[in-house]
Amino acid sequence: MLTKKQLDLLEFIHTRLQRDGVPPSFDEMKDALDLRSKSGIHRLITALEERGFIRRLAHRARAIEIVKLPESMGGAPTVAGFQPKVIDGPHPSPAKPANLASERIQMHARELPVMGKIAAGVPIEAISHVDHHVAVPGQMLTPGSSHYALEVKGDSMIDAGINDGDIVIIAETTTADNGDIVVALVEDQEATLKKFHHNGTSIALEAANPAYETRVYPEDKVKVQGKLVGLIRTY
Repeated sequence: MLTKKQLDLLEFIHTRLQRDGVPPSFDEMKDALDLRSKSGIHRLITALEERGFIRRLAHRARAIEIVKLPESMGGAPTVAGFQPKVIDGPHPSPAKPANLASERIQMHARELPVMGKIAAGVPIEAISHVDHHVAVPGQMLTPGSSHYALEVKGDSMIDAGINDGDIVIIAETTTADNGDIVVALVEDQEATLKKFHHNGTSIALEAANPAYETRVYPEDKVKVQGKLVGLIRTY
């Protein structure tokens, strides 16, 4: 459950991303929410990130991406047959703070198969069956790619904002760049969700939790099965 200020900020960020392709500055967020200082914006941003609605990207100025939206903004619940609603209203006027609740927001949901559980800890057995389906905002998906979903089991990726029980959205691919969070198949038997690092003839699968060690394998023992592109969290 989001507070009114948290919801207003999420709506403002989403609308600016849709309109301009870049998130608003902290000063613009402060003015839109009529707050006295940017410290209040920092607290709201942190709360939204902890609840899995946004992700801050490291080493990039003003880098915020929306991971999911609440149902009141057209986000998809985890039920089949969901049709997102559309909230009609004008675009924000530059002369005054926008009426955020009335802006036009349109999301197209798509059902993806949830292929079972994926280990965010030690590797678990490879996943090959459809457990159920989940409705996912089309905005999360990579154009031209096939996708599937997995339920996270374990806590090794908590510092990347991925918690036990989360649903991760995966774009199918066999390649990855260093630092990508991937589904990796180890020795054709075990699947795990980890950060990918390719160094020479070896591949390191790195956790985002200091309690777990980085595992290094010969490059022919690891196959990339997909790359993380989104996350859904249910409270």
